[in-house]
Amino acid sequence: MASPSRSGVFEMATDHRVELFSESISFDRRLYAHDIRGSIAHAQMLASVGVLLAEEAEQIEAGLLQIQAQIEAGEMVFQIGLEDIHMHIEQALIDQLGDVGRKLHTGRSRNDQVSTATRLWIRDAIDRVDGLLAEVQRAFIDRCDHDVEVILPAYTHLQRAQPVLAAHYWLAYCEKFARDRSRLADCRRRVNTSSLGTVALAGTSIPIDREDVARRLGFEAVAANSIDVSSDRDFVLETAFVLTVIAEHLSTWAEEWILWSTVEFGFIELPQEFCTGSSIMPQKINPDVLELTRGKTGRVVGNLQTLLVLAKGLPLAYNRDLQEDKQPLFDSFDTIEAILGLAAPMIRGMRLQEDAIASGLDHGYLDATTFMEYLIKEGMPQRTAHHLVGEIVGKARRERVPLAELPLAAFQESHPDLDERVFDVLGVQKAVAAFVSYGSTAPQEVARQIADWKQRLADDATEVVTEETL
Repeated sequence: MASPSRSGVFEMATDHRVELFSESISFDRRLYAHDIRGSIAHAQMLASVGVLLAEEAEQIEAGLLQIQAQIEAGEMVFQIGLEDIHMHIEQALIDQLGDVGRKLHTGRSRNDQVSTATRLWIRDAIDRVDGLLAEVQRAFIDRCDHDVEVILPAYTHLQRAQPVLAAHYWLAYCEKFARDRSRLADCRRRVNTSSLGTVALAGTSIPIDREDVARRLGFEAVAANSIDVSSDRDFVLETAFVLTVIAEHLSTWAEEWILWSTVEFGFIELPQEFCTGSSIMPQKINPDVLELTRGKTGRVVGNLQTLLVLAKGLPLAYNRDLQEDKQPLFDSFDTIEAILGLAAPMIRGMRLQEDAIASGLDHGYLDATTFMEYLIKEGMPQRTAHHLVGEIVGKARRERVPLAELPLAAFQESHPDLDERVFDVLGVQKAVAAFVSYGSTAPQEVARQIADWKQRLADDATEVVTEETL
């Protein structure tokens, strides 16, 4: 069967090797519902401007919905000779309706048709990812309530730095994913622009109504320049970038928990249903899901690189190179959705090894910075206090004791004005209690932020329910 995209100008059939080389039906068939949605809106618009009769538009809509049902039932036979999902749907419609089906493509091109279906698909995929990110945030907030009194050592350079509440750690990931969700929302606004009706590159002499189609499809704007939109894949590049940042954040989380689950750290016990064993070492409980999360991030980064190189240097307007944008785009979404789908239950199922964590909190002099800030509040210049505390930490290291176990004489040996009040800020519990700044690990500040996050996520859930109702 000849593709409807080949006109009468061709005297020779397409070489079968070219069909194999240029087909995209093997991967773009997942756009079927979005292509059909766009086609129905296009047909309704053509009827509203008088290009189609009302009954013709109704026939086309009924035929397209029937085709969608056939695809979903697995009844459509896909053929490489029809190239892509758009040609399959159009040919099936022509087979049903004859000349009425042939009228559907009036006032559009595959260029704007593909762009429109891709935008609709990305829009839905962004909404799914946003919902999954919100669920991961809720899982971390649930952990905040569960781990409310646990203190962890926080690190810089992977060296122990200062004590923080475990909830403060979990809130850090909520913030990262909040920025991801903000980027998704911002990206979605640019995705949510109607391409339909720009046709091949110059527009059309058919009296179409592009604003009508945009309204029917829920687009917020109409692309303003037909040449630009024919070549535009900025929305794909931007989406791939946002997904890459999400993957990077997930990889950071995975790497940290991989370390924390080792015997050397001993901070957490991962839920066994998300771990695997060894083929030879019977004692092993391996964090494979986290390792694959870290590894699959490389795929998402690679997909962004592929898309950037794909778009580099293409002349205006459409070029067939752009067919190659679908696979990396789909793969990035598939990868992120798969990781996020496992992340929330893993976060909820993890168990902090509180005894092991507490037993090691006196190691690393986590209270040194708070001690320094105590001296600053007593009037000592910061650099002087910094040097003095380093000197006293050196004594404690040589004695192999925490700062709080040094005798007062050791402090006064370094500075004679120090008195027993220094012990009021030494030890991790006292160090954590000393924090006061906005955004810090101060217990009252963390409690405030947890309450704020619960309200934000509750508002999110209410907004989603409202949108679904509307």
